[in-house]
Amino acid sequence: MGRTVGVIGLGAWQLGADWGEVSEADAHATLQAAVDSGVTFIDTADVYGDGRSEQIIGSFIKDKPQLTVATKMGRRVAQEPGNYTLDNFRAWTDRSRANLGVDTLDLVQLHCPPTPVFSTDAVYDALDTLVEEKRIKAYGVSVEKVDEALAAIARPGTASVQIILNAFRLKPLERVLPAAAEAGVGIIARVPLASGLLSGKYDSHTTFAENDHRNYNRHGEAFDVGETFSGVDFATGLEAVSRLRPLVPAGATMAQFALRWIIDQPAVTVVIPGARNPAQARANAAAGDLAPLPPETHEAVTAVYDELIRPQVHDRW
Repeated sequence: MGRTVGVIGLGAWQLGADWGEVSEADAHATLQAAVDSGVTFIDTADVYGDGRSEQIIGSFIKDKPQLTVATKMGRRVAQEPGNYTLDNFRAWTDRSRANLGVDTLDLVQLHCPPTPVFSTDAVYDALDTLVEEKRIKAYGVSVEKVDEALAAIARPGTASVQIILNAFRLKPLERVLPAAAEAGVGIIARVPLASGLLSGKYDSHTTFAENDHRNYNRHGEAFDVGETFSGVDFATGLEAVSRLRPLVPAGATMAQFALRWIIDQPAVTVVIPGARNPAQARANAAAGDLAPLPPETHEAVTAVYDELIRPQVHDRW
């Protein structure tokens, strides 16, 4: 993209839908708190609240040229490879440009499209055309699977790959991050707190609102099963968190520890925790001020993963 961004960004799914109700005033306050805390990268999508997240961000960024806004496209239509055409890309990006109030989008990412899309020459030709037409400055992909990430990294025009990376999802460390570093492709770490599991705030009695994806997509009923809680069984995740908790540095929260673990990984460009209120945004941003975790802590995280999490997720995505 040619732009430098802070290592802690803000994921704006919460500001659109699927995490319970967030008012526009609360959304603006959350965005302001993030920016005041040093956040310069905001990630959204055309499908979050069917444009609501983009529109809220658009009204917020009018006088803030220092911010980089990444959006995503492709999940508002049937998930068929044939829908990923230049004409549709033009229409989708025109809608996002209008929602965000900008002439040129900073970064547009294919939003976890069907796997064949990642290896289709015409798709990348169309994305290159959007750059030439100045609809977008750069393009990337958001993926479910490491093989999808590797296919995109092999394309010379790919600026970034957004992938689930957290203490419950270690597979990208094996091939994706090294390949991205070699190719000069940015890594955007999404679902960094495993839908809140790694915040350490949940227990076996925790419940979620009816319109919260942690309720209705627990087993992948609405979209990929690997999204909610990173595909980890809730009870197993709670057990893993209980084992990780003693590793948290003094004065830090479990969530800040989980974010620091991601920042420590070579080749990570930015991590995008979501926030529903200003306090969460400020706390997330503060994770960037923590000292790098010692090697023995990273080894302990891997040990917990290997015992509890690896059997559930490692071979799936």
